[in-house]
Amino acid sequence: MKKHFGYILIAYIVMQLSSIVGVPLLYKIGVDVLGEPANQVKQLVPGYWLMISFTLTLIVVWAILRKSETSTNLERSAPLNAGSSIGWAVAGIFIAFFAQSIAIQIEYALGIEMGSENTQMIIGIIEKVPLTMLVAAVIGPILEEIVFRKIIFGVLYEKMNFFFAALVSSIIFALAHFEPEHVILYSAMGFTFAFLYVKTKRILVPIFAHVAMNTSVVLIQSIYKDEIQKIMKEAEQIQGFIGGLFL
Repeated sequence: MKKHFGYILIAYIVMQLSSIVGVPLLYKIGVDVLGEPANQVKQLVPGYWLMISFTLTLIVVWAILRKSETSTNLERSAPLNAGSSIGWAVAGIFIAFFAQSIAIQIEYALGIEMGSENTQMIIGIIEKVPLTMLVAAVIGPILEEIVFRKIIFGVLYEKMNFFFAALVSSIIFALAHFEPEHVILYSAMGFTFAFLYVKTKRILVPIFAHVAMNTSVVLIQSIYKDEIQKIMKEAEQIQGFIGGLFL
């Protein structure tokens, strides 16, 4: 693996672990230095640290990509022309949602609990610190595509076929979100974005599709949160009733 890819991975891992130190530090500053109410600071700190850590990491990653030779063999191939790439970027949004819907149905059939704790946690943070919507909708997807598609998938794709490269990178993608039970869902996303990357040989294409998808999900979850929770509860009750018929 290229040395500079290693630096980007280290920066991403440090960001993921930074809350262990960053959140308590920010809490202490808010309470002891600024004199803000402890309960209020406790609610706001996770959101502010999310913004700080993701933004700083994106700046570091951008600086590394800008000043270093960090292209994969895939990107050194002739890319798809701009017009076709834009078409695939737009189509990728719908492909991603379609793949996600299939994955959700498979998980549902396997009895996996509906909904994502990771998504609900982020929505909760956004409600307290609305600016963190920028992390969930834009900054996060950009970093994830660079790390999981450009670097991890891109390097694996040089050594194995598409299926296994996409599978391994997608499993790592799921584990990085601390939701191994939804590995099918994350794999569906991983395969979709990896396909877009290979098809166009432009990392900007899966980045665009990922950002658009996350933005849509965050807005829908934020605006229709109560309605979605009601639908999910009703679906779980129906699932339980059907399951009881076969006992």
